[in-house]
Amino acid sequence: MPDEVMVDVDGRTLKISNLAKVLYPESGTTKGEVLHYYAQVAPILLPHMADRAVTRIRWPDGTASNQFFEKNLPNGAPRWLRSVTVTSTGSRGGGDRITYPLVDDTAGLTYLANLASLELHVHQWKFAPNQRPENPDRMVIDLDPGAPAGLGECCQVALLVRDKLEERGLSCAPVTSGSKGLHLYAALPGDLNAEEVRDQAQEVAQELTEERSDLVVWKMTKTLRPGKVFLDWSQNTAAKTTITPYSLRGRGRPYVAAPRTWDEIEAGAEDGEEIEHLLLDEVLARVDSEGDIFGDQLYG
Repeated sequence: MPDEVMVDVDGRTLKISNLAKVLYPESGTTKGEVLHYYAQVAPILLPHMADRAVTRIRWPDGTASNQFFEKNLPNGAPRWLRSVTVTSTGSRGGGDRITYPLVDDTAGLTYLANLASLELHVHQWKFAPNQRPENPDRMVIDLDPGAPAGLGECCQVALLVRDKLEERGLSCAPVTSGSKGLHLYAALPGDLNAEEVRDQAQEVAQELTEERSDLVVWKMTKTLRPGKVFLDWSQNTAAKTTITPYSLRGRGRPYVAAPRTWDEIEAGAEDGEEIEHLLLDEVLARVDSEGDIFGDQLYG
């Protein structure tokens, strides 16, 4: 396999390199297979990243080696790659200017994947056409299990969160994170700002902690988490990002932040062995047979 090839993607010519390099050592998954995954899943992934700033975690030498987190547009990025420049509002931002890439086509996605940007993280809000941040159009609640709790316990809690959100007129879509736990997303009409959405998510977490203190914890204190599921409401803070559905994860094997059906979550709640994190080939097979499970549940 040649070290470099020129490919045409969406009418853009890109130089793709090191296709045979192994990025996932436990499975032997190569950079070429990563690029193939993102090209195949692009039609479904891209709508969920549209107009959102994309931060990346890159593993240039594979997931057994060093990683680094990247917000700014990479040096040498092509001029056609959309971007937006804003003042950082994070606790560590200090008013710095950040130029984020906006990825709305397969060419942009391929460009980032060629840089070994395995993980793609986005905010729960979008940029308006005038490049100003809009109110969030999604809420996310991150279900993080503390050992010995695992994915089965996350499924149990996901059903409880679903009920709480339904009481508030919200339906939600589950995603196994590809790392440890679950993410639950709810579509929003955009009438609340990020702080108000965060507070609503925190309220859900507090209520469930009061009702099921044996299983749920809302405080971030790590000593409270063993054997329970932490409901991370803080992911809705305007400056924070979450792994986008259908993104790969930087683990030993190519797990994916994979949308799931509620039937699967219910089965996992009854028996934790009935649900596992999914690999890239499993996700592609599901997309081929079932389409965009995430979008169907979030907006259906």
